[in-house]
Amino acid sequence: MLSDQISWLFLVIAPRNGSERKPASKPEPGASTSAEPIQNPHASSGENPKPTGPQLNAQLEGWLSQVQSTKRPARAIIAPHAGYTYCGSCAAHAYKQVDPNITRKIFILGPSHHVPLSRCALSSVDIYRTPLYDLRIDQKIYGELWKTGMFERMSLQTDEDEHSIEMHLPYTAKAMESHKDEFTIVPVLVGALSESKEQEFGKLFSKYLADPSNLFVVSSDFCHWGQRFRYSYYDESQGEIYRSIEHLDKMGMSIIEQLDPVSFSNYLKKYHNTICGRHPIGVLLNAINELQKNGMNMSFSFLNYAQSSQCRNWQDSSVSYAAGALMVH
Repeated sequence: MLSDQISWLFLVIAPRNGSERKPASKPEPGASTSAEPIQNPHASSGENPKPTGPQLNAQLEGWLSQVQSTKRPARAIIAPHAGYTYCGSCAAHAYKQVDPNITRKIFILGPSHHVPLSRCALSSVDIYRTPLYDLRIDQKIYGELWKTGMFERMSLQTDEDEHSIEMHLPYTAKAMESHKDEFTIVPVLVGALSESKEQEFGKLFSKYLADPSNLFVVSSDFCHWGQRFRYSYYDESQGEIYRSIEHLDKMGMSIIEQLDPVSFSNYLKKYHNTICGRHPIGVLLNAINELQKNGMNMSFSFLNYAQSSQCRNWQDSSVSYAAGALMVH
């Protein structure tokens, strides 16, 4: 239901004009080297049948038109990655804060749902093809990241199977369409990082976060509640189950707004809230913390919160969504 997807993503090894390129590093063994697009029948709007490009464009325009740009220009956003039927309107609150006039590189940090990773991983392709237009991966930045020795390569299969980055591609394309030939993306699959690894990656990414022409998109849903998720925390003092879930999520959201990675880690240890993007969020908070040490003044505000359904009994299940933006002052 909630995280089951139906895919529209095409991964392309060669640029659209068919010219050859020297890869930043050797692709994963077994990865295709065809210049033809490779489609995987997995994922994205969460609707079946999946919408065409014009239908999707109209959907995104509709959601964005209902939202105010109160935190533009965002330096980073947190937005959900479920089917658009469930979270499309919520995500619009984050993407409305993106300023395409200044944004030239978009780092997309998504959690790994299917493959165990103790580090972060980079794609082995050049282009992500969406129903709106192609998005080019920044091979120069990829080269810089690869040289650190801190990253591994996603296999093509992993890249196609993972929806946490994929779900942000159409919204990224839509938010940037007025400058669609003037930006690149930097997709990063984030593994189950230790606190020390979150600090290391946060420090690495902080120099990119400091650049006003860069945008960080942090992909995360919030509480996954119910038997299917093996998580059923309930605070009776909050009333109905869905109210307890909201209270739990908003505790975590408030801590994120404080920009304190240690407090966020402690919150997760105490409540074990099933925030699937907790590690990308941890990386962002540590990057912010690094910049704050150097005197940079920032603030984060959540702009919208939603749940896929309202849980009232133990047989129910839901996933929560939140959208917010980081401002640099």
